[in-house]
Amino acid sequence: MSSPEQPRFLSPSTRQKRQRPLGRLQPNPKLPLRQQVHEVMRFFHYSSRTEEAYWQWVVRFLRFHKRPGVAGATAWRHPKDLGAAAVTAYLTHLATAGRVAAATQNQALNALIFLYAEVLHRPLGELGDFARAHRPARVPEVLSRTEVARVLEAVEADYALPLRLLYGSGLRLMELLRLRVKDLDLERNQIVVRNGKGFKDRVTMVPESLRTALTEHLQRVRGQWEGDVKSGYAGVWLPEGLARKYPSAPREWPWQWVFPGWSLTKGRVRPDAPAHGSGRWRHHVLPENLQRAMKAACARAKLNKRATPHTLRHSFATHLLEGGTDIRTVQDLLGHKDVATTQLYTHVMQKPGLGVRSPLDG
Repeated sequence: MSSPEQPRFLSPSTRQKRQRPLGRLQPNPKLPLRQQVHEVMRFFHYSSRTEEAYWQWVVRFLRFHKRPGVAGATAWRHPKDLGAAAVTAYLTHLATAGRVAAATQNQALNALIFLYAEVLHRPLGELGDFARAHRPARVPEVLSRTEVARVLEAVEADYALPLRLLYGSGLRLMELLRLRVKDLDLERNQIVVRNGKGFKDRVTMVPESLRTALTEHLQRVRGQWEGDVKSGYAGVWLPEGLARKYPSAPREWPWQWVFPGWSLTKGRVRPDAPAHGSGRWRHHVLPENLQRAMKAACARAKLNKRATPHTLRHSFATHLLEGGTDIRTVQDLLGHKDVATTQLYTHVMQKPGLGVRSPLDG
């Protein structure tokens, strides 16, 4: 039974989802809307974070268009009963009443376009004019080398190594946390980032100064893994296709997280995980833990800037450019699709304009 506060088409089904023939994009219309979205997301190999973000926008959109004065599940309207005009009205509401950032409004727009085009197969077509959230010109927050050193010195011991690697390699936070043992090559001082932003792989550096610390860290992690194996644990999460093709891989050493969580977890890795995810498994360190550790370190270092783990990536790029590294090389290390994105860091260099001196300095 669906909750009285939620219509049936939004409710997850308790039935086992059937296997669908490869190549079919039309989701099963008998499934609730949530599972139809999930089915199409898995077909396109979208990340679980993207799926959750898009679904939340779908729910907010439908909540905005609930029938006024009607209580319970009947107040909800199926998106098939709405359309381009309803989407335009909601996007305008986000910009005017919600005062959301441009990136937030764009994410909502992308989620609704995906819903109508790929899930419902009713493309919205031309949306027409709607109020656009203003996108102000901004430059990223960047720490100086001295400030980075102060922050990393103030980080509590449990999180010092991952944050140092974050700064030393220019990884995004989730790229760091999803790093597997097989992708960390200490002999060649390189990291292979698998399925990064935009579904792209790339190679970045391992700081020479972290080789010993990482070697010792992996020895401790391997000891933890050996204990897990003896206890009969299920392993780590793998993408669905890999888990089916290599059923023993989740328990093998090369596939383990470089930065695993502190304890084993019972149940499935994710609600949509395949059978190998049942039992006792180990997740990677949670992103919130590193975010809190970074915030606490900034407070202890008495930093006068608002810095997050992603600030270390900005600082990595800026310091490389200040040191004379070619901008195309920095683009490759960061995994930017367009060099214009990398050029943003030239605006926050100690010598803006790639080394141009102020006339006041003679």
